[in-house]
Amino acid sequence: MHENNLITLRELGQSIWLDTLSRDLVDSGELEHLINIGITGVTTNPSIFERVIMGSDRYDKHIMSLAKLGLAPEIVYRDLAFRDVDCAADLLSEVYKNTDAADGYVSIEVSPHIAHDTEATINEARDIWYSLARKNVMIKVPGTAAGLPAITRLIGEGINVNVTLLFSVERYLEVADCYLSGLELLSEAGKDLHEVASVASFFLSRIDTLIDPRLAAHPAGASEQGETAIALARLAYSHFEALSQSARFLRLKKHGARPQRLLWASTSTKNPNYTDTHYVEPLIGPDTVNTMPTSTLHAFMDHGNAQVTLDKNREKAANLVDSLSTWGIDLDLATRQLEKQGINKFIQSHDRLMHAIRQKLDAHELRHVSV
Repeated sequence: MHENNLITLRELGQSIWLDTLSRDLVDSGELEHLINIGITGVTTNPSIFERVIMGSDRYDKHIMSLAKLGLAPEIVYRDLAFRDVDCAADLLSEVYKNTDAADGYVSIEVSPHIAHDTEATINEARDIWYSLARKNVMIKVPGTAAGLPAITRLIGEGINVNVTLLFSVERYLEVADCYLSGLELLSEAGKDLHEVASVASFFLSRIDTLIDPRLAAHPAGASEQGETAIALARLAYSHFEALSQSARFLRLKKHGARPQRLLWASTSTKNPNYTDTHYVEPLIGPDTVNTMPTSTLHAFMDHGNAQVTLDKNREKAANLVDSLSTWGIDLDLATRQLEKQGINKFIQSHDRLMHAIRQKLDAHELRHVSV
């Protein structure tokens, strides 16, 4: 074992990606430092960009340089985000090269407003992919019903996809099927399957935030608070292992296909009664990714326990999930609610950010006119 928990995790087969990106993180050298000590990827989403752009004046000069062009806020935002993603992709390029394209990715999301529009998702994902023109970028596509065919089409075109906002094992299995279908399309087109990569992002803490109060209301379920998300993740991983050994995937693997790794997202601890590594330590295993916000990352580096745990307590996990219905908890309904909430949260963040950029552009225009 190493003093550096990130290196230990890598040796155990798990990659650690940073769940934030900002101009300051890049320009200060902090992201480069984190990469040097073991971070192998970066993820973003509309809420992250809202927080870093609105919460800092580091973007103002860039915004003002675009104001005179009369661009819409959406175009200005895209320019801001693309600059950060491009810089992060540069910093991660050696990781991408040294891991034979297994790691070194930066994820950027399509607009949350099109989460239920298949064709719009495909078109925007293509636009982002070809505009950035970076092989170590992943396009985030929500794992909605409309997102499923988009996943197949995009993978079939050789576009890297990070499938986001997954809350149920059933939807994960649908996503995995779409990934394999996309690889089959790519194979039929005679393309190199080794050139495309994908992860399926399973969101964790949000599940427990919704389910825990319902468990607390039932005498037999109260002791299981904080365990639902981990149980679902373990069950999803058992399916991942089976899929990785399936005849369908092994045929594709002969042509260079990579497995679609499960990625653990939403790993910061929302409940103060849980440890700050609650969504890290129980979910360590080969061919997985954990994307951590800075606070969770530093907590795990400081006092985390790095050992394989994903193969533990699977029967207990299955029993817990089976018990939810007997305790009056409709898991299917809950996961649909979580998906809806997740998309709405991203839409609200996106819209607040566009409003803030519009205000900055208008203020610049007023100053220009007054002069």
